[in-house]
Amino acid sequence: MTESKTGIKSLEDCLEKYIPKDELKEVKRILYGRSDERSLELPEETRKLAENINLELKGYSIPAASEELRKPRIVRIGAIQNAIVLPTTDPLDKQRDALYKRISEIIKVASTANVNIVCMQECWTMPFGFCTREKYPWCEFAEDAETGPTTSLLKKLAKAYNMVIVSSILERDSNHGDTIWNTTVVISNRGNYIGKHRKNHIPRVGDFNESTYYHEGNTGHPVFETDFGRIAINICYGRHHPQNWMMFGLNGAEIVFNPSATEGDLSEHLWGIEARNAAVANSYFTVAINRVGTEVYDHEFTSANGKPAHNDFGPFYGSSYVAAPNGHRTPGLSRTSDGLLITEVDLNLCRQVKDFWGFRMTQRLDVYAESFGKVNKLGYKPQVIRENDTDQEL
Repeated sequence: MTESKTGIKSLEDCLEKYIPKDELKEVKRILYGRSDERSLELPEETRKLAENINLELKGYSIPAASEELRKPRIVRIGAIQNAIVLPTTDPLDKQRDALYKRISEIIKVASTANVNIVCMQECWTMPFGFCTREKYPWCEFAEDAETGPTTSLLKKLAKAYNMVIVSSILERDSNHGDTIWNTTVVISNRGNYIGKHRKNHIPRVGDFNESTYYHEGNTGHPVFETDFGRIAINICYGRHHPQNWMMFGLNGAEIVFNPSATEGDLSEHLWGIEARNAAVANSYFTVAINRVGTEVYDHEFTSANGKPAHNDFGPFYGSSYVAAPNGHRTPGLSRTSDGLLITEVDLNLCRQVKDFWGFRMTQRLDVYAESFGKVNKLGYKPQVIRENDTDQEL
């Protein structure tokens, strides 16, 4: 288990180390919405398997109030964060096979804890080579979303473990001129391909100039009905766009996954805010997942930001967590290590929060829609009123 430059493995590690126990509960209440973390008791088999493969394992629960007319809707969610296994200069098939092996091992750990839905980080089958803006070899990782080797592997695991698997890949669409997309595939617990969603928002920030490879997605805001609830995927950069989160909620999502690859100086101060705020604003659970490690590439690259050319990309800071519609959240995984976060939630909480806060009842979609229509027209002028726009009586 490696540490960051500052030696901080996680925010929680700091809190436990330096804050007196009698104050720590109050600090956690302020930071996480609850003083009791509600740690989830996981099977000994799960813990041993995780230890054997050097995997950080954490488990928490987020309950709902008991109801008289509805039974609890308990779902166990697994979030996987990991570093690449082999150097970026190794043969591509060996890099991918090593990641297949690693993720298969982690999914097996999740299965022993009866996880119902598991999601990996963005483009988990490969290094995040988009920073280099070199088409090859990275485009070779692109594959068919429905019949490619990654989906074929995961369909077997999903069926074997009775688990819905959410898998973020680099997609090649051979039906439309071999175009490439940043895509997440949803596989049912019966091992069937349900569908896919393509990344709606593409960053052009620093080393994240991904429009070299793919453009904004064309699949809208789909919500996938599964045996364990209605799920959606807001891929990476989409978390910066509140409207993107909102549309998944309007389409009925109860859990929205955010598979990401983002690094320290760029976004770490935003990480704990955006997915949690989306959970509150849209009355659903969010699952924020980020990879770990620093990836080193063969050729130097720059980002036209005045900084020297470099070979390394990262560090990605992990810190994956789950947030609830009432604003509560779990502690995060490590900033530096492969990890599996298991969170047991009661989906009844989604409707309970809607009833309590009334956000859906008080929102003004008609007003927003009218304003959006105006803003999108050529010649639009912002609705700004200035002092000299009106006559004032003395």
